[in-house]
Amino acid sequence: MIRRGFQAVIRLGHHRVLPGAPHVLPRLNRTSAFGSSTDSLVSRFCLEKTDLKDYALPNASWCPDMLNLYQEFLEKTKTDGWIKLPSFKSNRDHIQGLKLPFGLAATSDKSDWRIFTRCLQVEGQGYEYVIFFHPSKKKSICLFQPGPYLEGAPGFAHGGSLAAMMDETFSKTAYLAGEGLFTLSLNIRFKKCFPSAAAGRGIVPVTVTVPAQDPLQSKEVSPGSDW
Repeated sequence: MIRRGFQAVIRLGHHRVLPGAPHVLPRLNRTSAFGSSTDSLVSRFCLEKTDLKDYALPNASWCPDMLNLYQEFLEKTKTDGWIKLPSFKSNRDHIQGLKLPFGLAATSDKSDWRIFTRCLQVEGQGYEYVIFFHPSKKKSICLFQPGPYLEGAPGFAHGGSLAAMMDETFSKTAYLAGEGLFTLSLNIRFKKCFPSAAAGRGIVPVTVTVPAQDPLQSKEVSPGSDW
């Protein structure tokens, strides 16, 4: 089980824009995001009827701790207001019809776009994760099991793979909370290395609350933990 290990500071706010870079504000225009309520955003994001594959469902590569925590949070969706977010291969499938701000547009007609954290198709080799979101708390919990293709130092997950997973969790939380769509600043201080599946299976728990006021911290978790 992965224990306390990293801190990440992710802030929503006003930041200077680098010369020549597009000026993209951190806050999403609610009128372009299917409505003004979190419930509306969640209902658009979590399609009830779809033929799309949900990659956030258990598979044979998930370790026992991952499965136990998944079942624990699945129970919380029935009693505590948590929502399990589906995870399709592309964000285009989640936010169909979203008008991006500041004239940004996706014009390519390619059909096999994939979100970075779903780019590896073999189960257990890359990003195995599931995100649970609490609408009223504007909070997310991500359970992440890094695979051997995410290795950095021998036997350990690459820091960039952990950063990508945290960025993905934060952006989904910010979007569903109606607070933003793009990450403007992501600063991470690693305090311990995390084993990849190549060395021994483990889980990286990521907790995100929007707006982010305090540094995010991973913590020792086990089924039955107080989240």
